[in-house]
Amino acid sequence: MSRSQSVASNSPITSNVTITVETPLQDDVRTLVAALNSHLLPLSPVEFQFKMTVEQMAGEDTTVFVARDESGNALGCGALKIHGAHIGEVKRMFTLPAVRGQRIGAILLDAITQLAKDKGVTQLVLETGAVQGFDAAWRLYERSGFSRCGVVLDYPDSGHSVFYEKWLKQS
Repeated sequence: MSRSQSVASNSPITSNVTITVETPLQDDVRTLVAALNSHLLPLSPVEFQFKMTVEQMAGEDTTVFVARDESGNALGCGALKIHGAHIGEVKRMFTLPAVRGQRIGAILLDAITQLAKDKGVTQLVLETGAVQGFDAAWRLYERSGFSRCGVVLDYPDSGHSVFYEKWLKQS
């Protein structure tokens, strides 16, 4: 998928939403990431929040997806970070509170998963929080075929994180 290619949604709820690979180094994406950081702040100790800055998200190993409405407003984001030849990590998943429940997170995650498959990733992993404020994220990941697993990558086993994995079949 190129940096400008769109992923159209087939869901009637999200029919006016476009998912596009974009640079995170733009004001509306910075605003989304700032909103995500603010959302996370009260949920876990800061030392156990593994945030990527927008500058880090702009690295060659990371692809950022942005969900936009028909007017071009940024509604959500998510990223795929590649770790070696066969492991990909879902990072920075977020949708604005006003559009939650409209499957935008699911179509972002579908786009991330498809790109991971296209890049030859066989194991997709992620880290998220371990308290009730993350229950919507847990449902999203589990509905998308992720299973809870032990510690992944170089994250600490702190009790403040929950880890998920999804094994991808290559076509």
